[in-house]
Amino acid sequence: MGIATGAALYRSLGVCLVLLLLTPTLLLSTGAVLAASEAEPDPSYRILHIMSHHSPWRWTDGQLRGFKEGLGEVDAEYLVFQMDAKRASGPDQLEEKGREARALIETWQPDLVYTTDDEAQRYVARHYINHEIPFVFSGVNKDPRTYGLTGSRNHTGVMEHEHFIESVRLLQAIDPGIERLAVVFDDAEMWFPVHQRMRDGMAQLPGVDVVAWDTILTFADYQRKVAAYQETADAIALIGIFNFKDERGDNVPYQEVLRWTAENSALPDLGFWIDRVHYGTLASMTVSEREQGLAAGRMARAILVEGRSPSEIPMAATTKGLPVISLARANRLGLGVPSSLLLSAQVIQAFEWER
Repeated sequence: MGIATGAALYRSLGVCLVLLLLTPTLLLSTGAVLAASEAEPDPSYRILHIMSHHSPWRWTDGQLRGFKEGLGEVDAEYLVFQMDAKRASGPDQLEEKGREARALIETWQPDLVYTTDDEAQRYVARHYINHEIPFVFSGVNKDPRTYGLTGSRNHTGVMEHEHFIESVRLLQAIDPGIERLAVVFDDAEMWFPVHQRMRDGMAQLPGVDVVAWDTILTFADYQRKVAAYQETADAIALIGIFNFKDERGDNVPYQEVLRWTAENSALPDLGFWIDRVHYGTLASMTVSEREQGLAAGRMARAILVEGRSPSEIPMAATTKGLPVISLARANRLGLGVPSSLLLSAQVIQAFEWER
């Protein structure tokens, strides 16, 4: 579908192109077309990607790249709908974006819908249980049965399970004195299952105590908590940091939260995603966005190319993580990172804001 055709589509939906700047952004790209041969060409597939968040962002963009890699060299046409959940004003706005995404499904009639992260499941995918259109997800934190996806004949996908135990052990390999851990969340529902999995994993970390499981609502409160942790904790696990409100009630960008932390905290810290390390977090055994998308793309290929039913493909979490270390943060904290770790990890040499 060309750009002109895409414009006609949105006019038919009653959505002016100018308003795309004010509503979830729609991105259109066309996959590579196989060269003609004597055999019948592969059919052209329409794939609608509904992302819970936004682009550009390493997590969302990396999942889509991985998905395309997993799908392989087939003739495919992509339409991307961004729900922009990290910057949404609340459930009402997300409900509206969910309605827009569902209208797009009904109008464009894709051959497959690829949904990433939890909001796309809550506001879109759950409305298509046992539908004729196949759905594949990735990056989902909650149990898929939360959205009614388990047992649905047209849904399958990839869960996002963080590497908590491995991240703590990586941090201890850098700083062996870590025994007291403070854990930070914002108030997003997506962190509830993460919180529980972390609690369940504590039995595998003998000698480590969590001195705080804190849910923080404002950036000012976060700053006060981090100041207090300097006396009560040896390290901080920065998990939910997207919903801290400033004095106007707006979300403080997570990049600003991490930069402030790097400049004001003397404690080692960990996260679960590589972009956190680029913005100042010391270390992470990261959840790989590529692996999430790659697994989902392979599922989509099995459905579209091999003719398998989504219900035949088990939902599963990816298990491969990547150790990532911020050498810039280690130097600021005065920590000498063993050469064996540097050789086995991806090393971030500079803070993102200094590039």
